[in-house]
Amino acid sequence: MSEENKRAAIAYFEKAINEFDTDTAIALHGGKHYKQHNPLIEDDWAGLKKFVGWLRDNHPEGRLHIKRAFADGDFVLLHSEWVRTPGERGEAVVDIVRFEDGKIVEHWDVVQPIPENPKNNNTMF
Repeated sequence: MSEENKRAAIAYFEKAINEFDTDTAIALHGGKHYKQHNPLIEDDWAGLKKFVGWLRDNHPEGRLHIKRAFADGDFVLLHSEWVRTPGERGEAVVDIVRFEDGKIVEHWDVVQPIPENPKNNNTMF
């Protein structure tokens, strides 16, 4: 299931965040319930739809560039670069989703700004 969950998580984020199509993302990959752990986003699928609508309205060119994905049982972790406007530095993001019966039911994330003057040349990706 881990590899299937990884593919489903990537497809879900591509559809929901990059295409702003939460209805399809949820229909294909969402569970009956959804627990959101980001304190800035309301709980349940309605909260996600509201958040993605805000992204679409305020950052229509925003894109999540998934750099790598890891799966362990019912959990998938994505390491990505979120760019609100093409050409900006953006943010490093780690999204964690939990699956239940092959569907996403829970989400956590950690977001870190990409600094203008890093102390090393290793990049965040």
